[in-house]
Amino acid sequence: MTEQAPNEARVIPLRPPAARPPAARPPATRPGTNRPASERPATAPGTAPPRAAPKEPLWRDLVGDVLRRERLAQERTLKDVADAARISMPYLSEVERGRKEASSEVLAAAAHALGLGLGDLLSLAQGELVRVTSRRVAGGSRGRTGASYDGLCLAA
Repeated sequence: MTEQAPNEARVIPLRPPAARPPAARPPATRPGTNRPASERPATAPGTAPPRAAPKEPLWRDLVGDVLRRERLAQERTLKDVADAARISMPYLSEVERGRKEASSEVLAAAAHALGLGLGDLLSLAQGELVRVTSRRVAGGSRGRTGASYDGLCLAA
Protein backbone atom coordinates (compact mmCIF):
# COMPACT_ATOMS: atom_id res chain seq x y z
CA MET A 1 0.00 0.00 0.00
CA THR A 2 1.41 3.38 -0.97
CA GLU A 3 1.45 6.34 1.33
CA GLN A 4 -0.86 9.15 0.19
CA ALA A 5 -0.62 12.83 1.09
CA PRO A 6 -3.42 13.95 3.38
CA ASN A 7 -6.21 15.86 1.71
CA GLU A 8 -5.80 19.55 2.33
CA ALA A 9 -8.79 21.84 2.12
CA ARG A 10 -8.45 24.96 0.07
CA VAL A 11 -9.21 28.03 2.16
CA ILE A 12 -11.50 30.57 0.55
CA PRO A 13 -11.50 33.92 2.38
CA LEU A 14 -14.90 35.32 3.25
CA ARG A 15 -13.78 38.93 3.37
CA PRO A 16 -13.65 40.90 0.11
CA PRO A 17 -10.14 41.71 -1.17
CA ALA A 18 -10.41 45.36 -0.05
CA ALA A 19 -10.92 44.26 3.56
CA ARG A 20 -7.80 42.07 3.69
CA PRO A 21 -4.75 43.40 5.50
CA PRO A 22 -2.20 45.08 3.18
CA ALA A 23 0.43 42.39 3.85
CA ALA A 24 -1.81 39.75 2.28
CA ARG A 25 -1.96 41.53 -1.08
CA PRO A 26 0.70 41.00 -3.74
CA PRO A 27 2.43 44.17 -4.96
CA ALA A 28 0.51 45.97 -7.70
CA THR A 29 1.87 45.49 -11.19
CA ARG A 30 1.28 47.55 -14.26
CA PRO A 31 -0.70 45.74 -16.99
CA GLY A 32 1.67 44.17 -19.47
CA THR A 33 4.61 44.10 -17.05
CA ASN A 34 5.63 41.93 -14.15
CA ARG A 35 7.24 44.72 -12.14
CA PRO A 36 5.52 45.90 -8.97
CA ALA A 37 4.62 49.59 -8.73
CA SER A 38 7.41 50.14 -6.21
CA GLU A 39 10.03 49.09 -8.80
CA ARG A 40 8.70 51.26 -11.65
CA PRO A 41 10.56 54.47 -12.45
CA ALA A 42 8.99 57.57 -10.97
CA THR A 43 8.01 60.55 -13.08
CA ALA A 44 10.52 63.35 -13.29
CA PRO A 45 10.35 65.85 -10.42
CA GLY A 46 8.11 68.79 -11.18
CA THR A 47 6.17 66.96 -13.89
CA ALA A 48 2.69 65.60 -13.50
CA PRO A 49 1.96 62.01 -14.43
CA PRO A 50 0.32 61.69 -17.86
CA ARG A 51 -3.43 62.20 -17.75
CA ALA A 52 -5.64 59.42 -18.99
CA ALA A 53 -7.67 60.30 -22.05
CA PRO A 54 -11.28 61.16 -21.17
CA LYS A 55 -13.65 58.28 -21.63
CA GLU A 56 -15.89 58.23 -24.65
CA PRO A 57 -19.57 58.25 -23.70
CA LEU A 58 -21.29 54.89 -24.00
CA TRP A 59 -24.01 54.54 -26.61
CA ARG A 60 -26.40 52.99 -24.07
CA ASP A 61 -26.00 56.07 -21.83
CA LEU A 62 -26.74 58.43 -24.71
CA VAL A 63 -29.81 56.48 -25.87
CA GLY A 64 -31.07 56.20 -22.29
CA ASP A 65 -30.67 59.95 -21.78
CA VAL A 66 -32.64 60.65 -24.95
CA LEU A 67 -35.43 58.25 -23.94
CA ARG A 68 -35.72 59.78 -20.49
CA ARG A 69 -35.58 63.34 -21.81
CA GLU A 70 -38.33 62.62 -24.36
CA ARG A 71 -40.50 60.87 -21.77
CA LEU A 72 -40.18 63.74 -19.30
CA ALA A 73 -40.80 66.33 -22.03
CA GLN A 74 -44.10 64.56 -22.72
CA GLU A 75 -44.83 64.48 -18.96
CA ARG A 76 -45.37 60.73 -19.09
CA THR A 77 -44.61 58.21 -16.39
CA LEU A 78 -42.21 55.32 -16.71
CA LYS A 79 -45.14 52.92 -16.24
CA ASP A 80 -47.16 54.57 -19.01
CA VAL A 81 -44.35 54.34 -21.56
CA ALA A 82 -43.37 50.80 -20.50
CA ASP A 83 -46.98 49.63 -20.87
CA ALA A 84 -47.30 51.27 -24.29
CA ALA A 85 -44.00 49.70 -25.41
CA ARG A 86 -44.98 46.32 -23.89
CA ILE A 87 -41.73 46.06 -21.92
CA SER A 88 -41.32 45.84 -18.16
CA MET A 89 -41.06 49.04 -16.19
CA PRO A 90 -37.84 47.98 -14.35
CA TYR A 91 -36.20 47.11 -17.68
CA LEU A 92 -37.16 50.45 -19.25
CA SER A 93 -35.81 52.19 -16.16
CA GLU A 94 -32.48 50.38 -16.52
CA VAL A 95 -32.34 51.25 -20.24
CA GLU A 96 -32.95 54.92 -19.40
CA ARG A 97 -30.17 54.84 -16.80
CA GLY A 98 -27.74 53.22 -19.26
CA ARG A 99 -27.52 50.00 -17.25
CA LYS A 100 -28.78 47.73 -20.04
CA GLU A 101 -27.80 47.35 -23.69
CA ALA A 102 -31.26 47.20 -25.21
CA SER A 103 -31.90 45.37 -28.45
CA SER A 104 -33.04 47.28 -31.51
CA GLU A 105 -36.51 45.78 -31.01
CA VAL A 106 -36.76 47.15 -27.47
CA LEU A 107 -35.42 50.54 -28.56
CA ALA A 108 -37.91 50.67 -31.44
CA ALA A 109 -40.79 49.77 -29.11
CA ALA A 110 -39.78 52.45 -26.59
CA ALA A 111 -39.33 55.01 -29.35
CA HIS A 112 -42.74 54.20 -30.88
CA ALA A 113 -44.35 54.47 -27.43
CA LEU A 114 -42.96 58.02 -27.30
CA GLY A 115 -44.18 58.82 -30.81
CA LEU A 116 -40.73 58.55 -32.37
CA GLY A 117 -39.30 56.25 -34.98
CA LEU A 118 -36.17 54.23 -34.31
CA GLY A 119 -34.29 56.50 -36.73
CA ASP A 120 -35.46 59.55 -34.77
CA LEU A 121 -34.22 58.06 -31.52
CA LEU A 122 -30.84 57.15 -32.98
CA SER A 123 -30.52 60.54 -34.65
CA LEU A 124 -31.19 62.31 -31.34
CA ALA A 125 -28.62 60.06 -29.61
CA GLN A 126 -26.10 60.81 -32.37
CA GLY A 127 -26.70 64.55 -31.89
CA GLU A 128 -26.10 64.10 -28.17
CA LEU A 129 -22.86 62.23 -28.93
CA VAL A 130 -21.65 65.05 -31.18
CA ARG A 131 -22.58 67.64 -28.55
CA VAL A 132 -20.81 65.79 -25.72
CA THR A 133 -17.66 64.96 -27.66
CA SER A 134 -17.32 68.36 -29.36
CA ARG A 135 -17.46 70.05 -25.98
CA ARG A 136 -14.56 67.87 -24.84
CA VAL A 137 -12.33 68.51 -27.88
CA ALA A 138 -13.20 72.19 -28.27
CA GLY A 139 -9.76 73.22 -26.96
CA GLY A 140 -7.83 71.33 -29.59
CA SER A 141 -8.48 69.49 -32.79
CA ARG A 142 -5.58 67.10 -32.61
CA GLY A 143 -6.20 64.05 -34.73
CA ARG A 144 -9.20 65.57 -36.46
CA THR A 145 -9.39 66.31 -40.13
CA GLY A 146 -10.54 69.59 -41.61
CA ALA A 147 -13.86 68.13 -42.80
CA SER A 148 -16.52 67.58 -40.20
CA TYR A 149 -18.75 64.53 -40.28
CA ASP A 150 -22.30 64.91 -39.11
CA GLY A 151 -23.70 61.53 -40.13
CA LEU A 152 -24.80 58.46 -38.28
CA CYS A 153 -22.92 55.21 -38.69
CA LEU A 154 -23.93 51.97 -37.00
CA ALA A 155 -22.02 48.76 -37.48
CA ALA A 156 -23.28 45.32 -36.63
